[in-house]
Amino acid sequence: MSRPPSDADWRRLERAVTGRVRRPGEAGFRAAGTPFNKRFAGITPAGVVSAADTGDVRRTIEWARDTGVGLVARGGGHSFAGHSVGTGLVLDLGALNPVSADGSTGLVTAGGGARMADVYAAVEPHEMAFALGNSATVGIGGLTLGGGCGATSRVFGLTADALVATTIVTADGQLLRCDAGTNPDLFWACRGGGGGNFGVNVSFTFQARPVTDCATYLLLWDSADAAKVFSVLQDVVRRAPDEFAARIGVSRAGGDTVVSAIGQHLGSAAELRDILDPVLSVAPPIRTAIADRTFWQAKDDLRHETAEGAFASRTNIVTRPLPDEAIATMLAFVERRPGSGNPDGGGAALFSWGGAINRVGATDTAFVHRDAMFLLAMDTSWAEDDEPAVVEANLRWLADLGDAMSPYGSGGAFQNFTDPDLADWRTAYYGVNYPRLKRIKDQVDPDGFFTFAQSIGS
Repeated sequence: MSRPPSDADWRRLERAVTGRVRRPGEAGFRAAGTPFNKRFAGITPAGVVSAADTGDVRRTIEWARDTGVGLVARGGGHSFAGHSVGTGLVLDLGALNPVSADGSTGLVTAGGGARMADVYAAVEPHEMAFALGNSATVGIGGLTLGGGCGATSRVFGLTADALVATTIVTADGQLLRCDAGTNPDLFWACRGGGGGNFGVNVSFTFQARPVTDCATYLLLWDSADAAKVFSVLQDVVRRAPDEFAARIGVSRAGGDTVVSAIGQHLGSAAELRDILDPVLSVAPPIRTAIADRTFWQAKDDLRHETAEGAFASRTNIVTRPLPDEAIATMLAFVERRPGSGNPDGGGAALFSWGGAINRVGATDTAFVHRDAMFLLAMDTSWAEDDEPAVVEANLRWLADLGDAMSPYGSGGAFQNFTDPDLADWRTAYYGVNYPRLKRIKDQVDPDGFFTFAQSIGS
């Protein structure tokens, strides 16, 4: 269709779906159609369909194809690159959020719009879990399709590794179940091949595992100890059992630099203190919190919610400890980060990977990053009302930091932390798996209906 949809077209859509169709200016439109990352707040959809059921998903796709309107699906809406909104039609999956858990089999089935809070509420009574995000509002769909990692991933693997089946509505309106024996290629692609590429996933089934009590920690240091902290803690992670997880960070906001380590250990606080002893001895923290916790208390301890505003992120996959010169470079960059009006500020962090993540082959799932020791995540943020020069300075700082750290990583990037400014994203996100992903895309979506910046095949 060469013309925009007419009022008659929109009325036809309203009649076709059970859920709600919203246009700009109508009540609820902004809540359903505004990106989480306010960097992309200027993108306004032509309309939003809040689907009531799978039938609505199929009928909405059919309408979009008939009218020539681009469509993007929105689960949690947390796409770092704003891919969960577009100028065409947004398919809001928020109502597809039921989660059921079977304690006898460990199977957990979540609707495509379920968020972390929904999943945790379903699994906690059964004392079981799998790798999940640390924000209550992150969607299970985007997390899983990009791979998904959490504090338990060195033991449990990725979120995608726990996936045993998914149901997807494809561009031609088919409802396909995908598992190891049924549509196995598409199932392979849904385990790390990125959200929005192959269709709209309306259901996910995971294999959960029993959980036990554990311990958490939060350590803060003066910035003068930053170099020692990063050096020693990397060695701590290298020597630690898989049950230990760490996020080692340095951030700067409002003129203050904070060095931190936060994480958990699937064991006792006494064991955790022994693991952390090398860094506690070398660089005594200005704040130390180490405590025995239930698994669910630990989940709350590690919860993180990003402040409102705009942000950008760059990642690299680190396969060996950063040498001293890399740490010095990173710390020097953070010290001279330009300011902004966003209280989140900016900085860099190492997330402990390895363990069970690396015991899966690079081509066994679409998630290729199976040789990592750390994920290096670098980010910056600004307020919506900051001047363009402030935004430009922050983005330039982030790009320069990423370039400066690139010699110390593998060149890979984490597709869950989507980076719209990444040039060679096909190789960085998917590596040797990209050609297979492209073939699967050509099979299930030959017309490229599901197309967006950095979509497979684009």
